[in-house]
Amino acid sequence: MTQTDTHAQPEGGANKLYFAAWRWHFYAGLCVIPFLTILAVTGMAMLWIAWIDGRDGERTAVIPQEIALPVSAQAQAAVAAIPDGTLKQYVAPRTDDVAALFRVDADGDAIMVAVDPYTAKVIETFPRRSGWYDFVDGIHSDLMLGVTGDRMLETAASLTLVLIATGLYMWWPRQAGWRKALVPGFAKGRALWKSLHGVVGIWVSLFLVFFLISGLAWAGIWGGKLVQAWSQFPAEKWDNVPLSDETHASMNHKRREVPWALEQTPLPASGGEAGAVGVIGGMVSIDAIDALAREIGFEARYQLNVPQSETGVWTLSRDSMSTDSTDPMTDRTVHVDQYSGKILADVRYEDYSLAGKAMAVGIALHMGTLGFWSVVANTLVCLSVIFLSVSAVVLWWKRRPAWAGRLSAPPMPKEMPLWQGAALVGLGVSMAFPMAGVALLCVLTLDVVILSKLPKLRYSLT
Repeated sequence: MTQTDTHAQPEGGANKLYFAAWRWHFYAGLCVIPFLTILAVTGMAMLWIAWIDGRDGERTAVIPQEIALPVSAQAQAAVAAIPDGTLKQYVAPRTDDVAALFRVDADGDAIMVAVDPYTAKVIETFPRRSGWYDFVDGIHSDLMLGVTGDRMLETAASLTLVLIATGLYMWWPRQAGWRKALVPGFAKGRALWKSLHGVVGIWVSLFLVFFLISGLAWAGIWGGKLVQAWSQFPAEKWDNVPLSDETHASMNHKRREVPWALEQTPLPASGGEAGAVGVIGGMVSIDAIDALAREIGFEARYQLNVPQSETGVWTLSRDSMSTDSTDPMTDRTVHVDQYSGKILADVRYEDYSLAGKAMAVGIALHMGTLGFWSVVANTLVCLSVIFLSVSAVVLWWKRRPAWAGRLSAPPMPKEMPLWQGAALVGLGVSMAFPMAGVALLCVLTLDVVILSKLPKLRYSLT
């Protein structure tokens, strides 16, 4: 096997920039490959579990009949099945041949009860968010490490943007033309792997950037502190509506369930005089609210959250993120006063900010909830990411020096031209994605402050 002198200094300005990009690409890949592989594998598993088996028992089959019982009768059966249980939520059936779902809480546990809507017979009960989907989702979201895992994945996703930028710079056609960049060459050995890695990378790069940005919008720093904070739906749009001290995020249970644009928006409060005409006459019961939901346009599956306090509201919602529908542009959330039955707030997709609209569509694309075609498309992206990770390891293995103790990274060119531009790019990335900035700062500190003082150690690591 021919060995490459990884410490030979490149000649020419273009070569120096190429080697600098290669070095950053190498180290960024070294950091993110394990995380990208985990995200791709778990993401693909979630896609197919949700498609085949559903996420929360919503595909429990029943025999359709002509008339369904009132929701109150079904809810009564669900609560009776759980000793000392409290009704929290009703999930209407998607079709006439599946069960209705009720969330009933008891002793701090959330339990889902599947009820036959035609007979009010309890079919099964199971802890909420306890299936395979949620197990895999726990890994995909934060590696089951809570905030620490969230920060690790946010850093990895941010660094992947650096990986994509440097990879595109390296593979961008200069003299060879676009055919070589877009169509793999069928050589042998390392040349074949390099061609496949570059071609798959350039084809999937745009999709991968989309998945990274939409995923980062869920992350704690870039999403929660920067983007979501200024993109939330402004509660001021609700004229003279009393507001609760709780936000919409309080309705989440372990997993994100509330539309991204509403999570940080305060909930309306019951008990005032405000509101539009809603339930007309009679008692404001779960049956009346269900009838109101159908009257104002909630079709098929929708979710109904039950008031839990003196100021709580009935909340009707239907969104693609929760798999209620396959069209994010029909997302809708309605709050109803528990005493008067008046509609306090009616938030639709068109009411979201530009970022909120982008995230409503982006989340649906990211999660593959737009139908079977989106499941297949996302699977192809996941498989491409797995291939890029595997092929990167193969390329390193075929290029590695014969002796141990070397990572075989390209050398950092001396007197690199246009370094000011590269520094500005790095500064821009750091400002846009703080966790990437922290990681880059740590690498630079290690490279400049420590490794530069220890030539022998630096040689062994680079």
